[in-house]
Amino acid sequence: MKQTLSEIARHVGGEVRGNPEMEIIGVAPFDQATEAHITLAASPKFLKRIGETRAGAVIVPLDFRESSRTVLAVANPAVAFAKAVTLFYPAPEPKDDISPGAHIGEGVQMGLQISIGPSAVIGDRVRIGDRVRVHPGVVIESDVTLGDDVEIYPNVTIRSRCRIGNRVVIHPGTVIGGDGFGFSPDGKRYHKIPHTGIVQIDDDVEIGALNAIDRATFGKTWIQRGVKTDNLVHVAHNVTVGEDTLLVAQVGIAGSAVIGKHAILAGQAGIAGHLTIGDNAVVGPQAGVGRSVSDGEVVSGSPEMPHKLWLRVQRIIPGLPEWKKKLSELEKRLKKVEENG
Repeated sequence: MKQTLSEIARHVGGEVRGNPEMEIIGVAPFDQATEAHITLAASPKFLKRIGETRAGAVIVPLDFRESSRTVLAVANPAVAFAKAVTLFYPAPEPKDDISPGAHIGEGVQMGLQISIGPSAVIGDRVRIGDRVRVHPGVVIESDVTLGDDVEIYPNVTIRSRCRIGNRVVIHPGTVIGGDGFGFSPDGKRYHKIPHTGIVQIDDDVEIGALNAIDRATFGKTWIQRGVKTDNLVHVAHNVTVGEDTLLVAQVGIAGSAVIGKHAILAGQAGIAGHLTIGDNAVVGPQAGVGRSVSDGEVVSGSPEMPHKLWLRVQRIIPGLPEWKKKLSELEKRLKKVEENG
């Protein structure tokens, strides 16, 4: 599907510098683009090499003017590039297409343009909004609510009574609303604590593949608006994840923790239960967090510490064997001095 550069500019909100009638057939990486493609040069690394790309047009920051190339200047190049991709690769339009191989329970309410794939199971009294796509093998248990423009990929399970907002995407293999990990010991054995709460996922959330988001013991586990999770993330019972927070691959959050707004939890970070991670905080990769983190704080390491201190510690660690050797030599010399004293 061809688009002129001026049409792309209107779609992404940018300024064409060069030929606005140039026809573009698609988007491509910087080093692989041809004259019919538009590409991205957002960082100084690529802006310095802008003369090397064969792309017909390049998306650049608004303040970049050091090129004779045809460019599309925008306030946020990465976001503009993402919008350009959706222009050339639009999502398929939902349509009324319920597979005869799907099981639909009693009292189900459906909106318009619903697609349900083979072997999907929709429980009793489920409410489904408009333009929802349920892929093959999905299980949605009784009394679940789905908003508008939801897409649920294959083999997702949404347990009973959970609530899913509008424009939510859930990738394959994820389980929403499984029981939390709660057992009470009596000295001999562990007794399971019933989990009677739900999971609530608000609007514009995207959940990665193979996530486990556990239902609350009471009340709700709450994933707030705009949260994005990577693959293999675990969110335990009664956790709250604040708006527009990112949870990167293999993050684990223990029960009743509260994660603030616009926070970033990097890959394999672990958060102990009942802690608070503040708004705009950043938790580094593989960090083990055993205390609450303040708004805007950046921590790394296990146990966690301020990121700048962690960087200093990492520089010291490789030298520890040599320092130990020198310390042992000093101890031997001191012992001789004491013996000869």
